[in-house]
Amino acid sequence: MEKQEIAQLYESYAPDVFRLALSYLHNQQDAEDVCQAVFLSLLNKNLQLFPGKEKAWLLTCTANACKNHLKSFWKRNVGELDESLPCHDDTDQDLWSAITSLAPKYRAVIHLYYYEGYSQEEIAQILKLSRTAVQTRVSRARNQLKKELSKYE
Repeated sequence: MEKQEIAQLYESYAPDVFRLALSYLHNQQDAEDVCQAVFLSLLNKNLQLFPGKEKAWLLTCTANACKNHLKSFWKRNVGELDESLPCHDDTDQDLWSAITSLAPKYRAVIHLYYYEGYSQEEIAQILKLSRTAVQTRVSRARNQLKKELSKYE
């Protein structure tokens, strides 16, 4: 794959890759690092991607990189700073707080389903899960969000 093609993919899909990484890692700097690592991986491996499947490949790599980051020695042994992402209003802040309180596996499916617009079947392929596992995670995440958001009413 040529550098120009990779640059076009970066322009098109970097925000999506970053948002998925942020939903997994809940840390802007780590998400930026993972985003860069995914595109560097594409550049270094010189892969030929199937047309129309680029975004799915990038999001799959992002999910894997985030899982590896969460398992890393550094992540387990270093404390995090409290980051507050600015939201437009209190409703957005309440929703964001509820989403970030979910476990990473639930945040990922919620992000891919609601923010990226993927079907449950596509999410299953991206995260390398069964469709049933994705359905279960979406259902459990919804229940947890419903419970968490009911505190704000």
